[in-house]
Amino acid sequence: MGVHRESEASNLESGYASGASSTGAFPQIIITKPHLKFLNSTLNNLSPMDILRWCKISFPNLYQTTAFGITGLVTLDMLSKLQAETPSAPSIDAIFLDTLYHFQETLDLVEKTRQRYPNVNLHVYKPEGCETTEEFEAKHGQELWKTNADLYDWVAKVEPAQRAYSDLNVAAVLTGRRRSQGAKRESLEIIEIDEAGLIKINPLAAWSFKQVNDYVRENNVPYNELLDRGYKSVGDWHSTEPVGEAEDERSGRWKGQAKTECGIHNKRSKYAQFLMEMEQKRQQEELTSALEKVQASKNEAVVVAV
Repeated sequence: MGVHRESEASNLESGYASGASSTGAFPQIIITKPHLKFLNSTLNNLSPMDILRWCKISFPNLYQTTAFGITGLVTLDMLSKLQAETPSAPSIDAIFLDTLYHFQETLDLVEKTRQRYPNVNLHVYKPEGCETTEEFEAKHGQELWKTNADLYDWVAKVEPAQRAYSDLNVAAVLTGRRRSQGAKRESLEIIEIDEAGLIKINPLAAWSFKQVNDYVRENNVPYNELLDRGYKSVGDWHSTEPVGEAEDERSGRWKGQAKTECGIHNKRSKYAQFLMEMEQKRQQEELTSALEKVQASKNEAVVVAV
C-alpha cells in the first residue's frame, strides 16, 4: 500500500485528508468536520437497518469488515436482507482477516455464513505470503504474539487489512463495534474517519449485547458456538478467554494486558512509528553486516600477508 501523505491545512478543513494525498490511497469522499458532527447527531436517531440503507446510497466502495463476531453477523444478516430488497443494486461485500490463529469454531462459522448468505461476497485476506499456520511460524517464529506483539498485530491483521483496502479500492467500511462493549468504545460515534482517510461506520454502535442477542435469536442468525461457552468477544484462540457475568464483553480479549484493540482500530500513527522503527532496525542490521564483512576481509588480508 502506498504511503499516504497529509497536509496540515486539509486536516483543519475536513474530517480527513485523502483529498490531499498524492497517492490516492482511498476514493475521494470529502466530509467536513461540521458535516460529520451533523451526520452523527442525525444517525444516532436511526435504527441500524436505516443507517445501513443510508450508507448503501451514500458511499461508493463500501465494504463490511468482520471477524464474524455476533455484531458483525447481525450486520451481515441485515445487509443480506437489504440486498434482497434491491437485488439490482450493488452489493456490499465483506472482508475477513484470517490471522491463521482463529478458533476452529470461528472457521466453521465462516462456512455456515457462506451458505446462509450466498448473496454476500466474502473476501478473505491472510498474512502476506502465508496460507497456513506452519508457513506463518516458519516465517515469523512461534508465538510471535508473545515475543513481539506489535509485529504480530502488524503482520497478522494491520498489513492484511491495508492490503485488502488497497486491492479493493475501499473508501468506507462497516464495523461491528458498539459502545456497550466497554474498553475504549464507550464514546464511539456512528461515523468515524481515521488518519488515512478511511471512513468507518458503526451501524450498531448504540445497541446493547442483549439487543444484538435478541436479533440473533429472532432472525435465526448463525453465531459462534463459543458464545454458548461464556465467550462474548471472540478473536484469536491465544488471546481470547470466556468472561464473567460482571465483566464487559471485551474483557476476555488480551486478559491481563493493557491492550484493548488489535491495531486495526488504533491510531495508524502508532503503526507508522512501528514501521519506521522496523526500517531503522533493518538498516542497522545491514550496516552491522557490512562492517562485519569489511572486518572479515581485513582479517583475511592479514592472514595472507603473514
